[in-house]
Amino acid sequence: MPELKCTVQTCKHNQNYNCDLDKITVGGDAAVAPKDTCCDSFEERKDGYSNSTGKQASPVSQVDCQATECKYNNNCSCQAGKISVEGGNACTCGQTECATFDCSCR
Repeated sequence: MPELKCTVQTCKHNQNYNCDLDKITVGGDAAVAPKDTCCDSFEERKDGYSNSTGKQASPVSQVDCQATECKYNNNCSCQAGKISVEGGNACTCGQTECATFDCSCR
């Protein structure tokens, strides 16, 4: 499983740059650049962090990757050692991205 660093502080699953989900989904089936991807698991935080899953946030997470052109994608599983999900003040998943995405089409 990749080491996951998430800078999307507005996501309810983010706790100190870690995710409390065991598995996230990165969308972007037609992606050719990081901006074309998104964290489909993003859910906007309405209040402070509340640990909605009841699990401890972890620095690693399984990543179901739908960005088929990414060089780290192997049968919809991310094989990168580390990934970074970014999105600053995102309110929707479309305002997030997998900054590690690297198009194998180049």
